[in-house]
Amino acid sequence: MVLLFVLVLCLSAGDVRMETEINVMEGDSVALRTGLAKINQDDNIIWTFGETFLVNIYKGFHVMSSFDGTDGRFINRLSMDSQTGSLTIKNINTNHSGLYYLFHNNASSKIFSVAVHALLPVPVITRDVSLMSSSSERSSVSKCVLLCSVMNVTHVSLSWYKGKSLLSSISVSDLYIRLSLPLEVEYQDTNTYRCVINNHFTNHTQHLHINDVCQTCLEHVRCFSFTEAVIRLVLSALVGVAIIAIVVYDIRSS
Repeated sequence: MVLLFVLVLCLSAGDVRMETEINVMEGDSVALRTGLAKINQDDNIIWTFGETFLVNIYKGFHVMSSFDGTDGRFINRLSMDSQTGSLTIKNINTNHSGLYYLFHNNASSKIFSVAVHALLPVPVITRDVSLMSSSSERSSVSKCVLLCSVMNVTHVSLSWYKGKSLLSSISVSDLYIRLSLPLEVEYQDTNTYRCVINNHFTNHTQHLHINDVCQTCLEHVRCFSFTEAVIRLVLSALVGVAIIAIVVYDIRSS
């Protein structure tokens, strides 16, 4: 409590400068720099995460101490440059988003607003028969309806592209939800399609291979892959050989 009281006094009395927000992806490292070329012998540097004390270095007494946070979220993640007092957070995740305060000689401070963004999932493209148009159903299924989906996302956009042209897009800005976007294509379509998930900092692309996702057989007839067809053919042949062998054996026995 005494430390927090001192820090509050430092903030109110010192020269507080708000830094530009730092955006970083989950798993990266972020360096919060003091701007000092070198800490003097009588300098005192303190870093906090909100009101949680993190690191302190006091050159005059050769003291350096650190704290992993009340919930241990900073265990094995913090390192402080003993020459400049800059703080590095390694393998950062979304639990480390927030305000970081630098106190220098209890007189001036900086505030770093760190926003950690979760890694984006790779979109998954599947066929969705339930979304087929009535016209497709009446024309022996001349079109294939696809779904591009991502799970547990927030603050992202999901888009279908034909070549470089945007066809459709959907966005979500709250909660963590499943996001899906349909696309209807011709079976014999030779255009290049891709599904892209993106936010302000990164993106993932999934390319569409129509022949791999869509089958040209009728919906009430099951379609088999090449591998499955070969396996079925081999099994049929083995069964046929076995039957012939049994018949031949019975004839010879009689």
